[in-house]
Amino acid sequence: MENNVQQEINVLIKRRHEELAELKEKGIQPFAYSFDVDSNAKKIIDNFNEGAEKNVKVAGRLMALRRMGKASFAHIQDHTGRIQVYLKKDEIGEAYDAFKLMDIGDIIGVEGFVFKTRTGETSIHTKQLVLLSKSLRPLPIAKEIVDEQGNKTVFDQFADKELRYRQRYLDLVVNPEIKDVFIKRSKITSSMRKFLDENGYLEVETPILQPLYGGAAARPFLTHHNTLDTDLYLRIADELYLKRLIVGGFNGVYEISKDFRNEGMDRTHNPEFTMMELYVPYKDYEWMMNFVEEMIKKICNEVFGKTEFTYEGHDISFKSPWKRVSMIEAIKEKSGVDVLTATEDDLKAACKKFGVDLKAVDGKAKLIDELFSVTVQPELIQPTFIMDYPLELSPLAKKHRSKEGVVERFEGYVAGRELCNAFSELNDPIDQKERFEGQGEMREQGDEESHQIDEDFIRALEYGMPPTAGLGIGMDRLVMLLTNQSSIRDVIFFPQMKPEVRG
Repeated sequence: MENNVQQEINVLIKRRHEELAELKEKGIQPFAYSFDVDSNAKKIIDNFNEGAEKNVKVAGRLMALRRMGKASFAHIQDHTGRIQVYLKKDEIGEAYDAFKLMDIGDIIGVEGFVFKTRTGETSIHTKQLVLLSKSLRPLPIAKEIVDEQGNKTVFDQFADKELRYRQRYLDLVVNPEIKDVFIKRSKITSSMRKFLDENGYLEVETPILQPLYGGAAARPFLTHHNTLDTDLYLRIADELYLKRLIVGGFNGVYEISKDFRNEGMDRTHNPEFTMMELYVPYKDYEWMMNFVEEMIKKICNEVFGKTEFTYEGHDISFKSPWKRVSMIEAIKEKSGVDVLTATEDDLKAACKKFGVDLKAVDGKAKLIDELFSVTVQPELIQPTFIMDYPLELSPLAKKHRSKEGVVERFEGYVAGRELCNAFSELNDPIDQKERFEGQGEMREQGDEESHQIDEDFIRALEYGMPPTAGLGIGMDRLVMLLTNQSSIRDVIFFPQMKPEVRG
C-alpha cells in the first residue's frame, strides 16, 4: 500500500516537472522575484462593503481549484486565511492558459476587484494573474465526502504526528489552524517580556558555550573549540552567569533563552528548550511566589482575556493566590515517610512500595525526588507552589531561615507538571563551595547530573552578592498549558527527531 502511494506521488511529481518545463517554454518565469501585495484574505473579507468596488493585490498558495472551461474558481491561502478568486479567459488572456498549468500548492499573485458571488462568498474578480512559485511536490490535501445523512468522512489527512513534526513547513500549510498555537506562543513571550521590562528588569544575553556547566541537575552536550583547543558545553541553565551580573550591581536581570540537556525525550522534555530565568536582588522566595502569580495572571489576561483554562480535561484557574504546600508535609501525607529523618534504605523501601524502578535511582536526593514524583505530583492539578525542599535536592538555594534540613525553594506545578523553579539564592561563598564539593563527591560515585565545581563563580560570590531571589520558568510548558497542547513537540516549531530513514 505504501509503495503504491509513493508511486502515485512520483507520477504527480513527474507531471509537475513537465508543467514547469512547459511554463518555461511559454516564457513564464515560474519563480518570481517579488509581488506588490497591498491586502490579505482576512482584511478583504472583514471589510467588504457591498457596492463599493475595491481593487486589491493579494498573494497566496492555491488550495482548491474548480476549472470550468473559459472560467475558473480557486481558493488561495495567505497568512491570514483563505479567499476565493474568480478567473475568466477573455479577461486575463494568456495568463489563463498558464493557469491551466498550475496546481494546488502553487503560489500566485492576483490583482482584481472584490465582489460577492451569488452564494454570498466574498471573492476577488481577477484582472491580473502572476505565478510566483511553482510547487513541484503535491500537497496532502484532505478530501471530504458527506453522505445523505450529513455525516462527513475525511480522507488523506496529513495527520501522522511524526511526519508533521518532521515536515513542519508542510504541516503549517495543510493544517493552518496550528499557526494559532505559535502565534499565541509569540504573544505569551512578548507579554512576559513586557511585564519584566515594566518592572525595571534588564534583558541580557549570557554564553551558550560554557567551559563549565551548572545551574541545574542535568547531563550536558559536549563540543570542542578548535582554535582554543578546549572542550565546551552547551549550557544547561543560565543561572551562574546571571548571578555574576547581580554581583556586578544590576538591579535585576533576566534572559529568555535556549538551554540544552542531554536527557530523555517525552511529552514534556525536548533536548533543546526555552527558559526564562530572572534574578532580583534584595528579594526572597516568598516575594518571588507573589511575583509569579501576578506575572502569569497578567499574561493570561493580556493574551487570552481570561484566567480560566481547560487543559487535558481539567478546568484550571490561574487566579491568585495559588495554594502553597510544604514538600516535606506533602510527601509525608501521601506516603507516610518523613524524608528529613528517613534513611536511604527507608526511602528505597518507600519508593519500591510505590513502584519506582530503583535501577535508575541512586542517592538520597534522587530517592526523595522520585517519591515526590509518584505520590504527590500527579495530584497537583490547580496551580500550586511546593515549598521548602530538602537540602540534598538544592545545592544553589539558601538554607531555610527557621527550618532545619530544608532550603528556601519552591516549584510551581500545574496539571501535574512542573512549570517553574525558584530559590532564595545562596550567597554565602563558603557554604556554596562546601555544597559544590558535596556534588563533586556525588559525581565520583557516578552521578552524571551533579554540579561541577565552578571556582570562578565562588570567587564572584566572595566579592559579595546581595540577597537575591531567582526564578526559572519553562516557556514551552507554559505555552502547552495555555494553549491546551499535550506534547511539548506541539509548541516547538522543529522538535528534535530521530534521523530520517530514507529508502
